[in-house]
Amino acid sequence: MYKKVFILFSCLSINAVAISQDPLAGQTEINKEIAGNFYKDLWFSNNTDKYIKYVADTYTVHDIGDRKGVTEPAVEQKNIADFFWANGDLKPKFDFQIAEGDLVATRWIASYEPKTLTGKIFIGSKPIPIINVLRFENGKIVEFWNHRHDIDTNQTMKYVLKGLLIGLLIALVPSIYAFRLRRKFRKMMQQ
Repeated sequence: MYKKVFILFSCLSINAVAISQDPLAGQTEINKEIAGNFYKDLWFSNNTDKYIKYVADTYTVHDIGDRKGVTEPAVEQKNIADFFWANGDLKPKFDFQIAEGDLVATRWIASYEPKTLTGKIFIGSKPIPIINVLRFENGKIVEFWNHRHDIDTNQTMKYVLKGLLIGLLIALVPSIYAFRLRRKFRKMMQQ
């Protein structure tokens, strides 16, 4: 019995020593806390002026769409959050957060109630699942991967409108040609 207890405590103490000797283990937990506070201040409450506590002077963003590998000033995170707060009320919630080394991944749901026409048209009020992966250096976010499920939002309307406009333009060309031929034909018939 004592031998089993001794072996168990030996294994636990070896694991504890291994964890305490991992220099990234403590920093990983600190990064998770910084990431959580980043969301709480900028997205869960309208404390966007605190962006400077969390984001390096410049950071690289890897977003869906055209914004891939773009370097931006830190204030851009404030500007994005301010846009949402100016057009409605955010009521997000955390799903989960995982971290490894200098990376922290957070899955959260952004529930949004638009107050303005701009917010209603371009953002909508459906909850949006988002996964962000943040890379940290010296306690600040230096890289940002953004994965939103935009199909659930009104963002898809821009593609519908773009397709509609292109379709109308394509239809307009033969319509103008037919109208000119009709006028030409009428002139010929009057002679």
